[in-house]
Amino acid sequence: MDRLTEQLQFIAEAGRLKAVLRQTMLTEPPRRENSAEHSWHLALMALTLAEYAPPGTDIAKVVAMLVLHDLVEVDAGDLFVYAPPADQARQLAAERAAADRIFALLPDGQAADMRARWQEFEDRRSAEARFARAIDRLQPMLANVQAGGGSWQEHGITVPQVLAKVQLIEDGSAELGAFATDLIRRAAAAGMLAAGPAGT
Repeated sequence: MDRLTEQLQFIAEAGRLKAVLRQTMLTEPPRRENSAEHSWHLALMALTLAEYAPPGTDIAKVVAMLVLHDLVEVDAGDLFVYAPPADQARQLAAERAAADRIFALLPDGQAADMRARWQEFEDRRSAEARFARAIDRLQPMLANVQAGGGSWQEHGITVPQVLAKVQLIEDGSAELGAFATDLIRRAAAAGMLAAGPAGT
């Protein structure tokens, strides 16, 4: 295969992400979000919220990570963020195998670069990766509030469970972390989240 053929094969494979459904509910029309829509929305958030990234953050690199990070779900599917640890471990292994297969469709140099960008996001080893992960964690919270509770209510998710996810947001952006904490408390006050044990 020549270079262009390999690139087009990768692009076609990536298009399958449009068929991977997430837990996040959309409101207009009411349906589940797919992973391709999620990735687009995150890229837009990164461009819009760039001023809340750490100084010197390369937003183009953040956007690239956000566009690439969920391609592995073509093979591995999406897993609810509140799934049990054993399920999370199985998902991690499935996603690594998927990254090996999907990025290998590209020409050698490009494959290595994109696979490394995906791994950087997973490992959170740069300011860009941490900001990208913060946005990835914040977006479903915003969607759940917009949907009046959405998957939080569907699965009986509690305030402590959601607050536990805020650390990842704070690691990438103190401002977005503070916003997320306040958002969760307002959502709880509005009855969108269960209080959890001992009224927490």
